[in-house]
Amino acid sequence: MTARFKSITPGANLSDQVADALAAEIRSGRLAVGVKLPTEAALVEQFGVSRTVVREAISRLKSIGQVQSRQGSGVYVKDAGFSPLHFDARYAVSKQAVVQMVEVRRALEAEVAALAATRRTSADLQRIRQAITALDKAVAAGGDGVEEDVAYHRAIADAAQNPFLISTLDYLRQFLRGATRVTRANEARRADFAAQVRDEHAAIARAIEQADPLGARAAATRHMDNAVARIEQADPAFWQQEGVQLASPLVAGLGPKR
Repeated sequence: MTARFKSITPGANLSDQVADALAAEIRSGRLAVGVKLPTEAALVEQFGVSRTVVREAISRLKSIGQVQSRQGSGVYVKDAGFSPLHFDARYAVSKQAVVQMVEVRRALEAEVAALAATRRTSADLQRIRQAITALDKAVAAGGDGVEEDVAYHRAIADAAQNPFLISTLDYLRQFLRGATRVTRANEARRADFAAQVRDEHAAIARAIEQADPLGARAAATRHMDNAVARIEQADPAFWQQEGVQLASPLVAGLGPKR
């Protein structure tokens, strides 16, 4: 590899910038499949960042299947095969980006819930109930409940028993977590929003427990539709302050506009 990378802009998310620069080289073909990435020390020098930043950037590229480590050899560009999942939102405003991600979730979560209602086992139901309990405890303790919310939806996905859907959701998780962080921060500002979310989660779980796929699909769709409505109803000050800050990784991390 002969190309050298430019130092990145101080102040922005450094690991995202490094990952984006490397990903751009991979997409362009300048870093071809099978090519070894520069060493960690070389990337540190070229980008002007710490080893931690470089490691975080490489970890992100690994999570989306663009590179892989070879024991004792280094990190290489991976042949990802068919990869339709690319999200172009760098120039979306933060509110729009969150709404768009919820729309993606709606298409997936509704089908996942319906399948879960058909295929769930008693162990699956127990995990879903435990996830709801963990979420309630996290919120009661003053937490944002983001990880617990993601875990609740993952428990439902596991109950669907479709490895392709689960893999798709795993890929999306890097974006879903960012969108969930925004929606939960907005919902925490209003007691009625928080109560709606609890009721919606319970309705999905109830339909799954009752082996009602149509009801589960409808409940999951309603949950996503209401999430969009709550975003639209957010106090404008939320988007001018906390919302923009929380959504910025979601917007910045989705790849350059092409």
